[in-house]
Formats: sequence, C-alpha cells, structure tokens
Amino acid sequence: MLILRGARRSLFTASFPRLTGSRRIPIPQKPPPFPVVESCPSPTCACRPVPPMPEGLDIDRKQNLNGTMASYGEQIMIATGKDDWKSKIEDEEDAHFQRKLKELLGRKGELCDPFHNSSITNVSFPAASSSPDTASAYLFPSFRYIPSIPLAGDGVKNFLRGFVKPKKLHPLNLEILDEDQQQIMVRDESLQQQFEGVREVDEIMVLICGHGGRDARCGIYGPLLRDEFEEKLQAKGIPLRPQPDLQEHHEGMSASVGLISHIGGHKYAGNVIIYIPRILREAGHPLAGKGIWYGRVDPEHVEGIVDATIVQGKVIKDMFRGGIEDNDARSVIRL
Repeated sequence: MLILRGARRSLFTASFPRLTGSRRIPIPQKPPPFPVVESCPSPTCACRPVPPMPEGLDIDRKQNLNGTMASYGEQIMIATGKDDWKSKIEDEEDAHFQRKLKELLGRKGELCDPFHNSSITNVSFPAASSSPDTASAYLFPSFRYIPSIPLAGDGVKNFLRGFVKPKKLHPLNLEILDEDQQQIMVRDESLQQQFEGVREVDEIMVLICGHGGRDARCGIYGPLLRDEFEEKLQAKGIPLRPQPDLQEHHEGMSASVGLISHIGGHKYAGNVIIYIPRILREAGHPLAGKGIWYGRVDPEHVEGIVDATIVQGKVIKDMFRGGIEDNDARSVIRL
C-alpha cells in the first residue's frame, strides 16, 4: 500500500472490516504498486554459510518486516572507500562532510526540515578524489552522483539546496515559514550549475549494511552478502562496475554492490537496499525509479533476489521492509 498524506483513516478502515448488523463487509485493499511474490525462490546452487551470531545478538525472525524501514526524502550516500566506520560516522577523523551535513540538517540546523528527512550514510565506494577539500555523494531516490562537492564556504549548503531539499514544501511549512525562509528550504536547481561531473545513476545499486562498528551482526553479514551478490549478479550475466564513480556505458543492466553504514534494524540483518535506475523504465522494469528495502537476507536468498527483484521486478513480500519512489511526495511504500 502506498501511504500518502491524509490516508491514515483509509489505512485504519482497511485493516478492520466494517460491521453492518451481523454482516461483516470487508473493505477491499488496494493492490500493491508492483508485482509481488510471497517468498524468496529457493537457491539452485551452493551458498556461503552464515557464521553464528555473537551471544545476545540474535536475528529477529518473527516480526513482520513490512513498514520497518525509516522514512526519508533523500538518502545522501557519501563515498568513503572504506568498508566499516565508527559507531557514529561523523566521529571518523576525515568525516568533514558528514559533520557539515549533520550541522545543517540536524535538529537545530539552518536547513532542518522535519517533513523532509535526509538519511546520511557512508558507502564503501571510493570518492572521485582523495582531496580533503571535496567530497563525493550519491543521492537516492534522485539517482544522482555528484563527484566533487567543495567543503569550504557555502559548498555543502549549496549542494543541499541545489539537490537535496524538496521541490515542494509541506503545507505546514508554508504556514509557519515566512517567504524568505521558504526560499531557503525549497530546492533551487540553479545551484546545480556550480557542480561539475554530475551524472544520472543508471546502474542497479545493491547496498548492504556492513556497519560492524555499530553492530556486529551487520559487520558479519555485510561482506558475506557483498561477495554473494557479486557472484550471483555475474552468474546472471549482469556486469559489475569496477569503478562506480565513473560513467560507463552498458547495454542492458549493470550493477554496483557496496557496503553502507547504519540504516536501522540491526536485528533484521542482513539488511539490503536495492535501487533500480530510472533508465530501466524504457525496458518496462516494474521497479524502475524505486528503492526496495529487504531484511533478514541470508546468502541462500541472494540468487532469488537477483532473479525475482533485479531481473523480473518482483518484490519478495516476506522480506520487504518498505520502499521509496522517485516522486515529489517521497511517500514510503508499504504492502
């Protein structure tokens, strides 16, 4: 179900049948906004074994995963070239960009908008430059890559205002902010001209939480699932991009697989986000332009995810934590 603003009442009534006398009249549910399969197809070949989890850090195999993803308007994914980070990514010695982002977008920050949350995560992909004066970032579900973001002056602020802020403000913001504040809080796409080398992300992105510095379960699952996804993607004939920061041309699908920092739900490890690029709309891919969150992913599920979700565009219901789509509403998708 696609949860939209003002739809809370319909969600409630859809969950509890209306009573009329002694008759129960069910209210029909909306069909899912994409094809769905109930469970992951079984593997056809051997998979990597999962080591035992540390004592007291079991995987939650009982809770319904639907709706357990965090709501966000944009995921800012910072290229670090590292596979793991400190518990708080802004505590890394070279986390200048992360600290500036949190300063501007945090609770008392100049660009804080409670109606358009920005998720700030690290990714293992290398930055375009090793210079400490610039940063590289991916944006989802905008499907943009910005290779060079200056950290000095208003560089980070202009990046946020040009690429990350919403195109339209929430109605409550229109009521409480004056006109000058509204102009700062809404996207100004003219600022994008200050940034060179910006490209559309046209490859499939498989992002696995591998943040062992935050939780050992993700630290165990992350590298294990990365190897499994890379193997199964190539076995399916989907080439990997050895340098995701570079623009490359591939006929059909290509993919990048990376480890990311904390996204919530360690107890649901392995946690995987799959972004299907907008360009695949031309091929009729049902999930093009969407991000799909999965939990409780084991190596034995990877082949099925590659085939069902990445190739066929079907969401696996019993692993689905939620999703997001490239639209102005940035509404969380639930089943």
